Amino acid sequence: MLAATAVSRNRGAAFALRAALESAVADHLAARNAPRAIRSGTKRAAFLWLRGCAEPETARRAKAVWCRLCLGCHYHQYEIGPTEDQVRAWRAEVVSVVTLLSV
Repeated sequence: MLAATAVSRNRGAAFALRAALESAVADHLAARNAPRAIRSGTKRAAFLWLRGCAEPETARRAKAVWCRLCLGCHYHQYEIGPTEDQVRAWRAEVVSVVTLLSV
């Protein structure tokens, strides 16, 4: 039972990290006058648009960690779920990317 609780907690943390990253990307795009359709549309479109509004390496890192977080958020019957170490690594990367986007 403890393993299920830890996996659920880690998945919840992945959801929170993904929301924080998406919010930072939306703020960055709004500050750069990106079209509203991009800001309020799919997140995939926002991350594609970010490539033209941020440093290429920052945009690449943002998209990469977002993709990993998306995988960590989804429940798959045949997978164990994100580990605590993965969530810690994702958190460090999200903090780094959010800091770069807020500059």
